[in-house]
Amino acid sequence: MLHSALSRRFITGWFAGILSSAAIAIGVAVWMIFGGGFDASASKQHLRPVAWASHTAMRNWVKKQAKDVRPPGPFTQAHVKAGAREYEQRCIACHGGPAVARAKWASGMIPTPPYLIDTSRHWSTAELYVIVHDGIKMTAMPAWGELEPDDNLWNVVAFLEALPGMSSDEFTRIRAEVSAPSPVNPGGGSDLVSSAPPTR
Repeated sequence: MLHSALSRRFITGWFAGILSSAAIAIGVAVWMIFGGGFDASASKQHLRPVAWASHTAMRNWVKKQAKDVRPPGPFTQAHVKAGAREYEQRCIACHGGPAVARAKWASGMIPTPPYLIDTSRHWSTAELYVIVHDGIKMTAMPAWGELEPDDNLWNVVAFLEALPGMSSDEFTRIRAEVSAPSPVNPGGGSDLVSSAPPTR
């Protein structure tokens, strides 16, 4: 009898604890969503648990999507240079480069856009493509696949993979080269290499 009573008390207390925790969680969620409790400003970092959860979820999503991506053949110097031109036009303001700072206004974004000097050491070729192609929610990283053909995106990936081995002098030189007018494109625009096969 005593054992049975203790078991009932334990089960009752266990359920009461679960219900109390659920009620508190619901109350906090209601306050965050409807009571203005969530700080949506871009002047303060996310709380550590929020930043950890969103970043971890993002990394796992990228890895999952990358499984369906088939990179093209080996990149050439022409791909790297074409990607440098895209990077110069679309990316450098937010992400900077070797000895090149981000634009000042990029520091007002939360999360702050990362420097990409060694990004290819942390992401595979396919994963870099997913990030460039699909963008990342709530980071101001655009889905360039909505705006640019696949060939251009693979050129950017080629450039990102070459970036870790690039000195600041080499980076400065290639920036000057891709910014200069060319016979194909006198305005210094995007005469990019087109050689990547469909990927998805």
